[in-house]
Amino acid sequence: MRLKNYSHLLFGFALLGYSCISPPENFPSTPEIEFSSLEYVGTSGQDSLLLTLNFKDAEGDLGLAATDINPPFNPLNYKRDAANNLITYGRRPSNAPNYNPIDWVIDPIVNNTIVKDTVWVEKNENQYNIFIRFFIKRNGQFSEFRWQDPPFFTTFNGRFPRILTTEIGQAVEGKITYRMLSSGWESIFRTDTLRIDVQIQDRALNRSNEVSSPSVTLRQITRK
Repeated sequence: MRLKNYSHLLFGFALLGYSCISPPENFPSTPEIEFSSLEYVGTSGQDSLLLTLNFKDAEGDLGLAATDINPPFNPLNYKRDAANNLITYGRRPSNAPNYNPIDWVIDPIVNNTIVKDTVWVEKNENQYNIFIRFFIKRNGQFSEFRWQDPPFFTTFNGRFPRILTTEIGQAVEGKITYRMLSSGWESIFRTDTLRIDVQIQDRALNRSNEVSSPSVTLRQITRK
């Protein structure tokens, strides 16, 4: 398996659809989800894993707009030294990681100013509202397939848009279909048995229960 080819894969996410109906008033404040389906769609370009969840929530504060980038939804926290200076790659301490596109950013905008350097950062998990973990079965046991590790340095965590356009609390339920794009699903997983675990989070930072897909191969879930 030539992993060096996979670091150039393109990844993406999309909310394909959701629906809301009039649910009962005793819905939970912490969102609840159920697994609905997982499908693989192969194309001549990027291929898709389509994950569909059922959800319900008492306040309807699900989803993030493109403008939701201020704390607590900011994408990055910038590492600083004891003097409150940004830590750059050229002046990194011994405990800093080597360069990689997760822990370091080049020429970031900090406080509305471009910093012409490579700066040590920490990803803020609360920038996302859907959290995806992959597991692969080897020798009868599942272990996590960590996209954030070399050679990929990426994540399939992402954001889906706001379910409601108003801040007025309203109980909602429906379905979310989340698309994960890659040009190399088959190259990476081939005939392996996979499982996907998923959670969502509301804007109050309440994390839902975690649900799992069935154990499947890509062939078993290929859309006909």
